[in-house]
Amino acid sequence: MTETSSTPPTAGDAHEAPRGRLQRLMRYIPLVAPVLLWAVPCGVLLYTGQHWPLPVTLTATALFVAGLVGMPLAMARGHGRRQQDWAAIIGDTLLGSAWVLFVWSVLLGVLLRLALTVAGVGDGQDRARIVTWAVLGVSAALLAWGYYEARRVPRVRRLDVELPRLGAGLDGTRVVLITDTHYGPLDRARWSERVCETVNTLEADLVCHTGDIADGTADRRRAQAAPLGTVEATRARVYVTGNHEYYSEAQGWVDLMDRLGWEPLRNRHVLLERGGDTLVVAGVDDVTAESSGLAGHGADLAEALTGADPDLPVLLLAHQPKFIDRAAAHGVDLQLSGHTHGGQIWPFHYLVRLDQPALAGLTRHGTRTQLYTSRGTGFWGPPFRVFAPSEITLLVLRAAS
Repeated sequence: MTETSSTPPTAGDAHEAPRGRLQRLMRYIPLVAPVLLWAVPCGVLLYTGQHWPLPVTLTATALFVAGLVGMPLAMARGHGRRQQDWAAIIGDTLLGSAWVLFVWSVLLGVLLRLALTVAGVGDGQDRARIVTWAVLGVSAALLAWGYYEARRVPRVRRLDVELPRLGAGLDGTRVVLITDTHYGPLDRARWSERVCETVNTLEADLVCHTGDIADGTADRRRAQAAPLGTVEATRARVYVTGNHEYYSEAQGWVDLMDRLGWEPLRNRHVLLERGGDTLVVAGVDDVTAESSGLAGHGADLAEALTGADPDLPVLLLAHQPKFIDRAAAHGVDLQLSGHTHGGQIWPFHYLVRLDQPALAGLTRHGTRTQLYTSRGTGFWGPPFRVFAPSEITLLVLRAAS
């Protein structure tokens, strides 16, 4: 006998079907995205009225097909079980190049062709070929510039942040933030040294690293991370985990940072005292820690603030900006985050904003809480930064005037 229920569906049930369909759709994105990234530029540059000589068309088409096949294979070998750095470099570079080519094929393929048509420039073939050369020229220039932006030592971004509850004795406290260094397949040991040398010129009281140190285990990326041990601060150097640590044996990174002289703030806090006043500096594990299966890891702000005087101002380190809701609920004064990379390669930031409440800079949340989101010190995957420059951040804390 089958039991039935006369209870009408709830509003939550009504939302489950669309959510389920969206989740099923998301599963196909890894299959569809590479095809779009390579097929759209191929069509725009070769098959929209250019009438290239047959050898040119066949050769260029073969290159696009090679990219379509080679990119997923290289990324699978580079970021999958084999973890082959040479394959990761090829796959990541192809991914960044395809994204830039796709974006500008769409933009110039429509806008420039329309402008040329309105202006009456040439015939259909002339306009199609102008679009092709324009797309290739703009893409090549952006990739060259983006590579330089990704590999250079970040510029220092300085700003004053007023915290109304900050005591006068702490006015002028200098906090340096680095984040998302992403040491990885490209050896950046010398870059790491130069970043740390730059940090040491800033005369920081507190230096913070808000996670995503590397792509790979601590044993594998130790040489690139080692210069972090040379960072200087008059009070403390503190660190919290990012989501990428949980892809690469997070506890190994916590242990290495501890050996390098940094204090891992895993759901705990330290006190920064100066001039008779005190600042609570707290940190939490990344929000992905709970699903990592790693025992003892998980974001717990209540635990991080246990024992702290609730009347004292709180500076919180949390890797992802979306932790700000919990921070505001606990009355945190300032949260420092990274994770977004500022989008890294324009216009990817529109997708990032679907997941995060802030992309970069200082924002206010609620009556007390402020959030500073760094665009990151390094880069993830594709070695390009387009309209999203990296940064080393110097925040000077100010008491209320």
